[in-house]
Amino acid sequence: MTTTPKTSVPARPLGATGPVVSALGLGCMGMSALYGESDRAESIATIHAALDAGVTLLDTGDFYGMGHNELLINEALRTAPAAAREQALTSVKFGALRTVEGGFTGYDGRPAAVKNFAAYSLQRLGTDHIDVYRIARVDPDVPIEETVGAIAELVEAGHVRHIGLSEVGADTLRRAAAVAPIADLQIEYSLVSRSVEEKILPTARELGIGVTAYGVLSRGLISGHFTRDRELAPGDFRGMSPRFQGENLDRNLDLVDRLRAVAEAKGVTVAQTAIAWVLAQGQDIVPLVGARRRDRLAEALGALDVTLDAADLASIEEAVPAGAAAGARYPEAQMAHLDSEH
Repeated sequence: MTTTPKTSVPARPLGATGPVVSALGLGCMGMSALYGESDRAESIATIHAALDAGVTLLDTGDFYGMGHNELLINEALRTAPAAAREQALTSVKFGALRTVEGGFTGYDGRPAAVKNFAAYSLQRLGTDHIDVYRIARVDPDVPIEETVGAIAELVEAGHVRHIGLSEVGADTLRRAAAVAPIADLQIEYSLVSRSVEEKILPTARELGIGVTAYGVLSRGLISGHFTRDRELAPGDFRGMSPRFQGENLDRNLDLVDRLRAVAEAKGVTVAQTAIAWVLAQGQDIVPLVGARRRDRLAEALGALDVTLDAADLASIEEAVPAGAAAGARYPEAQMAHLDSEH
């Protein structure tokens, strides 16, 4: 069954220097890109429902739908009640270079580019500041110190409130933190993506940097809703994701079946169990849920009511051991852009 969501989402600090945010954030990417067609009205209604429930953190990227997502958030905030609008915090990724056809051609972390990207995001969002600003992937041709330094200048000017990072390794995290205070690291972290636990998470904790965890349901793979015979819509990037291919998909859904047994024993859903597991990994971790519909959002919020004791965590670990997932989390070409994997 789906537990009833709390009327107000509890708060967590985003690192030692970042803002206090809702314990769950709303990842808005799927409302504009990479999962096939989406319903604009339902997307806006979902953002409104999240704000009404007490979700304060809205995560986006300027390259999600080539600006579409930022404009969508702008519309959602403009049409939300004033109190909800005022509590909303925007987390924006920048730097990805796109083609007209939607391809990715690299990342640009030059200081002049950083400030250019920010100017366009502020215009699309219809705001005078971005709450957390981060490059989506490290530009291999630009030292991270220069990219972070440019964001620090935006902070000094009042255009950005906090500096974030995305998918960086422990060494890069240290170098960036030596330049300016880093609020959080956004990185994939879920039951089936746990490499962060070895070096990156301990380093973030040592430096007082929070974590916003995306992919907590592994793009729907461990949501309990994905089936072996599901046909993906045109434009859905999961069609190229190794974990959704052939034998990998079968092995991964076998893991989900084992997780389902644990969830059903607790009277909650598979998705709620997976989200609750990430929530249980520390008060310094804020999971981002990529709900595109109000029903999926309600289910995700129900994870806040799920308490996992030591026996529950042991059962989950037995069902889905670290490293059990079949296939890499991105295609090989995209994995090459991940500083966190090097």
